[in-house]
Amino acid sequence: MEDDLSNYLPMAVEVEGGKTYRWCSCGKSQTQPLCDRADCNLGVEYYASYTDVVYFCACKQTKDPPFCDGSHAKLLLKLLNERKKQDKRSPT
Repeated sequence: MEDDLSNYLPMAVEVEGGKTYRWCSCGKSQTQPLCDRADCNLGVEYYASYTDVVYFCACKQTKDPPFCDGSHAKLLLKLLNERKKQDKRSPT
């Protein structure tokens, strides 16, 4: 199965001021990047002080949850290098 590269990029979510959101840190939610699992205690709460667009981490490697900190760049580079190696090995 081939990875969808968009799963590694930050996800823009319009948040409404005064509301609390739960960011999914485990990756199992069907409503990424937000948590939809009441039984999961791994979600990270985010309180929106005002209405805005927030960029939530999608790769789940951020050091600043729930926000994107650019960690996806290393993951994407690794994935692309692995694909490049596989392409060189594959007969044309």
